[in-house]
Amino acid sequence: MATYKASDAIGEREDLSDIITKIDPDETPLFSNMKKVTTKGITHEWQVQELASAVSTNYVNEGADYSYVNPSPTSRLGNVHQIFAQSASVSNTLDVVDKAGRERETAYVKILKGLEQRRDIDKSLCASIAKSSSDPRKFGTIETWISNVSSAGDATDITAFDGSAVRTDGTGRSLTLAMVDTVMQACYEDGGNPDMLVVSPSKKATFSDLSSGSVVTNQLHMTSAKEATIIGGVSMYLTDFGTLNVTIDRNMQSDRVYLLDSEHLQMGSLPGRSFSVNDVAPTGDATKFAIISETTFIPRAPKSMGAVYDLS
Repeated sequence: MATYKASDAIGEREDLSDIITKIDPDETPLFSNMKKVTTKGITHEWQVQELASAVSTNYVNEGADYSYVNPSPTSRLGNVHQIFAQSASVSNTLDVVDKAGRERETAYVKILKGLEQRRDIDKSLCASIAKSSSDPRKFGTIETWISNVSSAGDATDITAFDGSAVRTDGTGRSLTLAMVDTVMQACYEDGGNPDMLVVSPSKKATFSDLSSGSVVTNQLHMTSAKEATIIGGVSMYLTDFGTLNVTIDRNMQSDRVYLLDSEHLQMGSLPGRSFSVNDVAPTGDATKFAIISETTFIPRAPKSMGAVYDLS
């Protein structure tokens, strides 16, 4: 007698898990590591003060009059706000039918669109885009502010570190630890203390190969708990001028690595314009909305940043 199998039966209920897995990565270490501040105008400006160079001849005669030297004026920097928008339209039927993994489709889609927008902002920070105040406005990305660089001989680096220009790439080179060390030293001499080495996935593999011969294998023991400050840090590189947390960013370009001081990096958003939900008037049997962020990149101390460019 043939066995009566499940495939022969009629009326078997489907077995659809209520757990939805987001396949696309939503990690945004660059954006996540920046302080979030509220700004007030389309163009946000800040000031940077340069100190006089240290001297070893600061000695005067007893009773002598002072030599009056005023500090140098501050540098006034600014970046413009860029509008990011993710919109969606969900049918009212889909919102009310029974679904696996979520109750209301509209709420679920809003979460997805917010995650997508975070990734867009993070990818924009990694891109080569100069600031522009004409519509559509664009903020100057990280590249447009960096002065301490290692680049190929035929590259054209920027000369104004104010967000207004992008560089021209040169011939690709192999990444070396010496390149990273040179830029780290330049940042340190300019008063910076980079704590992040931001790399693409392929450059993380390259960097691991470079440092594989000098990896410290001993565990670090803390006398007391220390709060984590770097998001996405997966390993550390101890340089002569400080420790770099090697941070992988899927949105990072593979022809470069960035040395960043997270203490001086900010993202500024206009009031009520950071991942805000704007409901759109319905024009049919659907719920329409947009996720809006009007934000800008604020490098409080541009000289604290560095980059190794033109990597093969």
